[in-house]
Amino acid sequence: MTQVSQNLEEIKQRIQEAALDADRDPAEVRLVAVTKTVATDHVQEAAAAGHTLFGENYVQEAQRKVAALGPGVTWHFIGHLQSNKAKAAVEIFDLIHSVDRVRLAKGLEQAAARRDKVQKILLQVNLAGEASKSGTAPEAARDLLSQISQMPHLEVVGLMTMPPWFDDPERVRPYFRALRELRDRLRDLKLVDGELPELSMGMTGDFEAAVAEGATLVRIGTAIFGQRPGRAGAAR
Repeated sequence: MTQVSQNLEEIKQRIQEAALDADRDPAEVRLVAVTKTVATDHVQEAAAAGHTLFGENYVQEAQRKVAALGPGVTWHFIGHLQSNKAKAAVEIFDLIHSVDRVRLAKGLEQAAARRDKVQKILLQVNLAGEASKSGTAPEAARDLLSQISQMPHLEVVGLMTMPPWFDDPERVRPYFRALRELRDRLRDLKLVDGELPELSMGMTGDFEAAVAEGATLVRIGTAIFGQRPGRAGAAR
């Protein structure tokens, strides 16, 4: 067993335990293995260990890894997406986590229409109003969802957030709860046909708190692949 495969098993066990502690079905929570700046051979180790869901922050980096891993795996885009990368993103990713503005949504809609594809997306919400992070303001999420609901080639399936970083996961937990509560309010408005089932939240240092608050997708890099070179802790 490689270190990557061992790390995967440990993380999946922790996710299962966190879900059970919260009286949730562990099958409701999926692990997105974050491969940002991770060498392709390490990503292949994870795939060889049976993991099939990966998340990338950069379109060009994803293109190389998608080609190397081939079929049988699923890719999510989890980083800030520039509008001029919309076409390439629609070609690669099953789910885009980080839609936060109408201009980007329109670019994705046009790209998906050309491919005759319904692109699944999440709305990224900046709950703390941090200038260093992308995301729509919580109070603007309803309007954004309403506008995107008119785009036939986009399907909003939930919300994503990147809360402030704290050493203590319990200090992050209110942000996870706030995202779930916002999702519930938006769902009650019935602006889209679906139930907005997905909540993408939680990383290496706080994913158990996120699971307790309803996360369905946890984005974990460091705990699987180790620290990224030159930027300790940045992959999270």
